[in-house]
Amino acid sequence: MEIVKLSAIEIREKILSKELNCTEVVQAFLEQIKKNEKYNAVLEIFDDAMEKARELDEKIAKGFSGKLAGVPIIIKDNIFYDGKICSCSSKFMEKHVASYNSTVVEKILKEGAIIIGRANMDEFAMGSSTENSAFGVTHNPLDFDRVPGGSSGGSACAVALNMCPIALGTETGGSVRQPASFCGIYGLKPTYGRISRYGIVAYASSLDQVGIFTRNVEDNALMLEVIAGHDEHDSTSSSVAVENYNDNLKLQAEKVCVGVPEEILKMIKNMPCEKNLLNFIDFLEKNGIKTKKISLKDIELCLPTYYILAPAEATSNLARFDGVKYTTRSEKAKNLQEVYKESRSEGFGKEVKRRIMLGNFVLSSGYYDAYYKKAKRLQSEIRKEFKRAFLECDYIIMPTTIGEAFKIGSKSQNPVDTYKEDIFTVTANIAGIPSLSVPFGKGENGLPLGVQIMGDVFKEREIYQLAKFIEEK
Repeated sequence: MEIVKLSAIEIREKILSKELNCTEVVQAFLEQIKKNEKYNAVLEIFDDAMEKARELDEKIAKGFSGKLAGVPIIIKDNIFYDGKICSCSSKFMEKHVASYNSTVVEKILKEGAIIIGRANMDEFAMGSSTENSAFGVTHNPLDFDRVPGGSSGGSACAVALNMCPIALGTETGGSVRQPASFCGIYGLKPTYGRISRYGIVAYASSLDQVGIFTRNVEDNALMLEVIAGHDEHDSTSSSVAVENYNDNLKLQAEKVCVGVPEEILKMIKNMPCEKNLLNFIDFLEKNGIKTKKISLKDIELCLPTYYILAPAEATSNLARFDGVKYTTRSEKAKNLQEVYKESRSEGFGKEVKRRIMLGNFVLSSGYYDAYYKKAKRLQSEIRKEFKRAFLECDYIIMPTTIGEAFKIGSKSQNPVDTYKEDIFTVTANIAGIPSLSVPFGKGENGLPLGVQIMGDVFKEREIYQLAKFIEEK
């Protein structure tokens, strides 16, 4: 039995049945992380992981049986875990120690999970490749010369390389689904408000969500069940009841209608993902699922809308990082003004600075109405479009990415090329709906591709049903 290849559910069952213990499980995964250090997916292995495993073994011997009992978890480096460094993969915060637990960490610890490390990411979650980390590039688990996607590339790589069965990431415009696609695993962005953002370092607060990486559908559903729900610390979290997402995952294929946006079919003409999406549609129809062309007329405007709204909110959220309280202070500074200027100049990387400047521009006098206000109106229209579309169909599908993972450094000279990588994923963030990237097909270089399954708000269970149907075929 190779422990690191077990699913989270299998690990829990074997630990509770005394076939395995937490100590040997955690030891196996720590060895797997060390064996794959060259990928630079994990920034730090927590030195108390084995101690936590021994403590949990004692609790289980006394009758404890949490939903994640003994399951090793890796968290993205922007999620607070009390007493641990949370650096957002930035030199600016490399010594910042979390002073409390994020809600998601609190919930998974309560259910018996063991957090074994923190994953590399694009600095402050700004990027689509995990090339923007202050601590080096993370490499694709299937091709060392390519990116794993971003900004949650470390978390995706860790799951794909069996460093943990489940990892948490965050997503603002595709930072879970895109790396999931590039690494050949499952990545969920839930409905906005489904999971608390308390204790997550904010990028764009109206778009940010915690997301889940797994190698199978049931582990993903289990993790969502654990971390979803209302939180009094986060006023944007929803009070909609949390379901047992693994209860009844059987899909009645003959009753399902999957919508395919005509605008997407036009957009993907001659793109590497075109053939794969058409194959996916054919696969659904051959397996008794009805597909239907629908219209989302403003979908092409999602990307520019995102790159106005997200940087605008980032400008505000990152104002607190100024060299005074949370971050490293420049030694060059001689007065208060220089503390701000020099600290931010030295601390932030190029991509973060670029987005702060873009955000300041769209919010500046004379441009607020022309850009930000217009983008907010358009976001409202896009949400209405999706709502109308879900009256015609149960799901909406589209590619997760343009194609396979791209070569490291191939897009770094032109940031717009990297921004275009988000063209299909930002739609769900703008609309606030759930979306799951499922592995389906391979590109011309034999690397994985993904297809997104989107559902109406709080329809995560239905998404899992279709994903499970696909997984079993």
